[in-house]
Amino acid sequence: MCAACGIADHIPTIAPTTPPVARSGGAKFAALRHPDCRFYLFGTMLSMMADNIEHVISYWVLYQKFHSPALAGFAVISHWVPSLVFSVYFGGLADRYDCRKVIQVAQVMYMGVSAAWGYFFLTDSLEIWHAVILLIIHGMAGALWSPAEQLMLHDIVGRETLPSAVRLNSTSRSLGVLCGPAIGSALLLGLGETWGIWVNVLIYLPLTIWLVVMPYTGHLRDATGVRRPPMTFSDAFKVLREVADNPTLISMVALGGLSSLFIGAALGPQMPELAEGLGISEAGLVYGALLAANAAGAVFGGLVLESTGILRPSARAAMLCTVVYSLCIVGFALSYSYPLSLGLLVLAGMSNLAATSIAQTLVQLLAPPDKRGRVVGVYNMSSGGLRAGSGITVGVAGAFIGIHWSIALSALTLCIVALVLLVYTARATARGAQTSAPSLHSAS
Repeated sequence: MCAACGIADHIPTIAPTTPPVARSGGAKFAALRHPDCRFYLFGTMLSMMADNIEHVISYWVLYQKFHSPALAGFAVISHWVPSLVFSVYFGGLADRYDCRKVIQVAQVMYMGVSAAWGYFFLTDSLEIWHAVILLIIHGMAGALWSPAEQLMLHDIVGRETLPSAVRLNSTSRSLGVLCGPAIGSALLLGLGETWGIWVNVLIYLPLTIWLVVMPYTGHLRDATGVRRPPMTFSDAFKVLREVADNPTLISMVALGGLSSLFIGAALGPQMPELAEGLGISEAGLVYGALLAANAAGAVFGGLVLESTGILRPSARAAMLCTVVYSLCIVGFALSYSYPLSLGLLVLAGMSNLAATSIAQTLVQLLAPPDKRGRVVGVYNMSSGGLRAGSGITVGVAGAFIGIHWSIALSALTLCIVALVLLVYTARATARGAQTSAPSLHSAS
């Protein structure tokens, strides 16, 4: 499979020279001082925007043509379940092969799906089974892209500047999520669904082409020259056992997964009913503001964190930000004031970006270099794949107790879980320090 994709088997062992300015981890927007990182983040933002443009156009056509709630539900499932099932295997691919090639394969999959949508729209030949296949391929592309994308950040900027790079990468992805619906709607209205989705193919090209000439592979800083074996789904538990002596790493994987399980992607599909509770009876500017508020908060939060440096990567910071995030969602679910709801969603976006970017940073920094892709894959399996479960914790529960209460109780549960993880990590770290102290004393 990988040979057919042209993924190189050999990983070079000579690292490129990193500009001295890129090593300034404490500087504001430190990652942007690295020219390669600037373009990488820009290309990532464009690709994330194209991803969301495709959602806008394809979901609209699917609704107009089939009026199928089941198909709409499958669109959400197919987007996240590949992360649950394949993230560990794709993390193994990122460990094993040149990450540039892995990302390019994912980008080609994205472009192929957009081009195929355009063909079916043009010929008016789209059937449900066509849509199911395209939605699955799109979800697979996202799961393949994510681990390799994160390994590239570490390779480009190095360990010192990684927190800035991860935070800015999350910000650029949030900016893509924020801009995608607006540009997608403009393409749909201005060019129509067929030409709009074909234009979307071009938006993936800058990152895809630039990866041909960039010198980084995702492994140059940690290269060992050892060819690593492929992974299977069951290997996720093996990886967790291998890093079980690091409570912070385990806590970050758990925090990402539980946050996705209890809230995850549940707010978007429920937003029409939530908006109705705020007195918004039809789609328009105020409804669009609710949809965009979370992403806008994430972008704003990323810029604030980078410009002030007020949060350092630590398990305590990630968990406290998750507590703030969950309490904001509780307030939003129970609010009947539009201004208050809008403000809470913005604050939720800010705190969620802070929590997830810190967690991603710690996962990369604490993972053993020869297992970094695998550990990142396990984290993505947890934080991405379990988003599909939020349809149960919020959606199914909402059918029995009401959507407002199901969201509030799910968010409150996440708050309690984050506090429990905070206590667990603090105690486990303290025990580890006490255990290591006598051994150091006897060694001396």
